[in-house]
Amino acid sequence: MALSRPAPARQNDRMRAWWVDIPGPAGAEPGPLVFGERPDPVPGPGEVLMRVSVCGVCRTDLHLAEGDLTPRRHGVIPGHEAVGRVEALGPGASRFQLGDRIGIAWLRGTCGTCRFCASGRENLCEAPRFTGWDDDGGYAELAVVREDFAYRIPEAFGDRAAAPLLCSGIIGYRALKRAAMPDGGRLGIYGFGGSAHITAQLAMHRGATVYVMTRAPEARELALELGAAWAGGADEEPPEKLDSAILFAPVGTLVPPALAALDRGGTLAVAGIHLSDIPPLNYQEHLFQERQLRSVTANTRDDGEEFFRLAAEIPVRTTTVPYRFEDAHRALADLAGDRITGAAVLEVSGPRA
Repeated sequence: MALSRPAPARQNDRMRAWWVDIPGPAGAEPGPLVFGERPDPVPGPGEVLMRVSVCGVCRTDLHLAEGDLTPRRHGVIPGHEAVGRVEALGPGASRFQLGDRIGIAWLRGTCGTCRFCASGRENLCEAPRFTGWDDDGGYAELAVVREDFAYRIPEAFGDRAAAPLLCSGIIGYRALKRAAMPDGGRLGIYGFGGSAHITAQLAMHRGATVYVMTRAPEARELALELGAAWAGGADEEPPEKLDSAILFAPVGTLVPPALAALDRGGTLAVAGIHLSDIPPLNYQEHLFQERQLRSVTANTRDDGEEFFRLAAEIPVRTTTVPYRFEDAHRALADLAGDRITGAAVLEVSGPRA
């Protein structure tokens, strides 16, 4: 199947970008994304304009393009793992200087006043905004963001290595917290893509023994290379009972075996924004003896800042697969077909190492 798009040349005051037209299968022709030109965005009060160097390709982008997540407006530009340099400052913006390297992540705005924001749980805000869902994201040469929701990128990471950290890394960190893994505990990871391969490193840094269940042989090889104690098929039983588990694969049928693999008092955290239906659970087999099932919803900015400090300290190694900017549709198709080991990254412009 031919999956190709002509690359329009950039014109003055107009940027090249991909946007969601009609959601549908990522591997079909013409596909759910359109490649063309848009007017350059202009930063508003308290916002910064970023020239995008690279943008990670997240499974949430795939859910949006294929319609598992309903786009909140037609023509939205996906991408919430964008790294680049500050190009312009909106009125009143002062946190960054021109040329600073920053990242734009999934959570891009909260109300700041609801009971969840007031209690330090802004990930549960009643009126949040998300990059690439509510507002345009990083599948574009330029992007804007509120300066208080942007992240400084540690010097330990090049642009390409940093991109997956902005969602895959932050959400993986949040999921690890939600999984309540004890230091030195036994962690099961179901699915081993962009987020999981980062989270495994965080867990092993805390002395965990990590067991990986995933259907892709290449992903199992990567898991063992990174230090996992064992790697098997997606629905295989790990060699010993688990203290904690994280489900990254958006597959509801994996919930029962993941719960059954938990030891007494164990916790399963479901990390995705979308999950297929969960089959019926048996109370005795799956939940009794104080096993817990938890979801993960976005993250707080504190989660993000904590994660970046830890990631630079370890330092986390990201495995990335680069794609030309013009091939964003192919990156999504490869993600849908489990043909990516690690994290896909679009090379939009500028330095990428």
